[in-house]
Amino acid sequence: MIERTASTWPECDLPDGLLAVRAAEGDEDAFAVLVRRHSRPLLTLALCMLGSPQDAEDAVQEAFVSAWRRLPEYRHGAEFRTWMYRITVNRCLTMRGRRPAPLPLGTAAEPVAGDAWSQPERVAEQDAAAADLTRALAGLDAGQRICWILREVQGLPYKEIALVTRTSEPTVRGRLFRARRSLQEAMGPWR
Repeated sequence: MIERTASTWPECDLPDGLLAVRAAEGDEDAFAVLVRRHSRPLLTLALCMLGSPQDAEDAVQEAFVSAWRRLPEYRHGAEFRTWMYRITVNRCLTMRGRRPAPLPLGTAAEPVAGDAWSQPERVAEQDAAAADLTRALAGLDAGQRICWILREVQGLPYKEIALVTRTSEPTVRGRLFRARRSLQEAMGPWR
């Protein structure tokens, strides 16, 4: 018998909900497809929240381990993606509670040689702006920061952010409004 792997698994076009059902029944290949689909955005989220690539990887790995164990509890009324965001956010908050960490924005792509942005003055300016934005984000309360990251970095719609944060859409909109206003004030000198 040929062993089936996630990379050659023919049903990888299946929707998350069906894959989650199969994974809950013990299908490791189905879960591997879900991990592959959702790892990158969850890593980005965790990195924005924790500031350390290693901590972000640990948080996402622990979130997937937790999800695997809790799959029988998964309610299919919410999207699997939303459920994973919630687990990851909770894991990151727990890790941040243990020790405060700076909130980096991520890494910038290497500039192309000869590009105007590769000039040392521009690079220094970009680094300073990114550092100021990082400090401004760290100054937001956790609810505002999470909403801002999920909307502006991850591109989630308000309704899904409300599900992830277990709040209402108006609360999400209010947190985003306050976060944007605070960031706009903090970044005023960069305009």
